[in-house]
Amino acid sequence: MPRLQAVFWDVDGTLADTEMDGHRPAFNQAFADLGWGWQWNRAEYQRLLAIPGGTQRVAQYAIERGEVLDATQLEDLRRCKQLHYLNRIRGGAVSLRPGVSRLLNQLVHAGLQQWIVTSSGRASVEALLEGLFANADVPFDGVVSANDVERHKPYPDPYLCALERSGADLDGSVAIEDSAAGLIAAHEASLSCLVTPSLWDQQLPKQLHRACAVFNHLGEATLPHLQTSGPPCAKGMVTLEYLQSLVDSTC
Repeated sequence: MPRLQAVFWDVDGTLADTEMDGHRPAFNQAFADLGWGWQWNRAEYQRLLAIPGGTQRVAQYAIERGEVLDATQLEDLRRCKQLHYLNRIRGGAVSLRPGVSRLLNQLVHAGLQQWIVTSSGRASVEALLEGLFANADVPFDGVVSANDVERHKPYPDPYLCALERSGADLDGSVAIEDSAAGLIAAHEASLSCLVTPSLWDQQLPKQLHRACAVFNHLGEATLPHLQTSGPPCAKGMVTLEYLQSLVDSTC
């Protein structure tokens, strides 16, 4: 029987609700600082979230507008946006989703590997970790970001890279995702995937059949989750034992 060895966490929307109150305002502030004249409202940003990765999102939006951005412009935007994003994180604009801190700590105490696997750039990940874990040890053993692979989610490359770097067995690993792109990437890498859906991803409902289990969040003792699919989960909380049950199953 395989034993759980590693948990691979997506970042934006999975660890924390970063998109609408973190990344979007930071992008808008950066657009203003650079004099681009762009502004992303919630509806527009929700549409663009179908494109994984902030740099790819900006580049595609420019193409839609009939504009061409060179590498220097994209890098200037990335740096400027990153400063605003970090300031928002430090200001408390973003917090961990329910049950995330509890499960992270449980897995740390069990000695299991935990990796971040994301289509965001490394700088964005580092900013979030600095803000969320400023007074505590960061619980992750490694990061696979947009800087580490040529093809991002929904391609399986980020997860294949994480499996290689972690040395974890495929049948002893679980991914936790919130988006269609992330779920497809995990599924194409043949990973068991638990999903806590983002409210902003309009493509996800069509892909949920690929998930081993679906919850509105990971659950707390005072805030139990709502489960919509997968093996029954006791006490309203996703635990190490429940993740092991996903490994044991044939999902």
